[in-house]
Amino acid sequence: MRDKKWKLLGMVCASVALIAALAMVGCSGNNASSDSAAGDAAAEAVADLTVTPGKLTIATGNPAYPPYVMNDAPESGEGFEAAIAYAVAEKMGFAPEDVVWVRTGFDEAITPGTKDWDMNIQQFGVTEDRQKAVDFSSPYFKPTQAVIVDAAEGHDKYAKATSCAELADAVLGAESGSTSYTWGMEKINKNIQVFNSNADAVNALNAHQIDGIIVDTPTGVYMADPEMEELASAALIGQIPDSEADPLAFLLPKDSKLTPAVTAAVDELEAEGALKEIADKWMAEYTIDVPVLK
Repeated sequence: MRDKKWKLLGMVCASVALIAALAMVGCSGNNASSDSAAGDAAAEAVADLTVTPGKLTIATGNPAYPPYVMNDAPESGEGFEAAIAYAVAEKMGFAPEDVVWVRTGFDEAITPGTKDWDMNIQQFGVTEDRQKAVDFSSPYFKPTQAVIVDAAEGHDKYAKATSCAELADAVLGAESGSTSYTWGMEKINKNIQVFNSNADAVNALNAHQIDGIIVDTPTGVYMADPEMEELASAALIGQIPDSEADPLAFLLPKDSKLTPAVTAAVDELEAEGALKEIADKWMAEYTIDVPVLK
């Protein structure tokens, strides 16, 4: 009982320290040394709230696809979400070597319950239903959803489709719990097959078990590029109209004490123009020249 009492007291003190430190940042005026001290205090308080004190544990998908993570190696900082994750970590006071990466499935991440990571980044769209189970930071990007179809000879029935109506009887796949699944059900048909990961959907398409896959547009551009050798023979036929409604954000456990700090970091990067710079570097070639389905 005594150990629990002291543990609870420690959590309360850490929370009070974080609030006080953030208040100091907001009221520091023009005194550079005060600003620095307040920033150090805020960073120290945040570091005490992570699942491993002094480390920031960030989860992403398994595998993680370009352009969000290059070469399935988030620790390299290469790729749109990997770069944003390190930029946010720096704003929160964590050095690159203090960032620890783990992998999770998409569906398990949005399930309520205790997590062994501090925040998760793998194209989570912010929705009202998800907000009942988890926390989200401010958004960092707003992608559309796109459809890739089988284009192999004898299996290319939908390869020249230009509208959602033409896909009414297609068997399409999407990752379980994803925004792609939601938009497919709403805009295309009710016969969307669920997969544990995009990688599983890719395997099914390569085996001609489904007619296509719904993914976010940047991932779709990557997957459909023959030079990437992700799909044996596929065509990216277009974006689902008006499917950019769900912005992407960091996902955190429900009522996480880190949510305010992550949100503040994203907001600061947005205000500085850093989010746009990162998007321009990693996303430009994956978001242009993709037709919109009728």
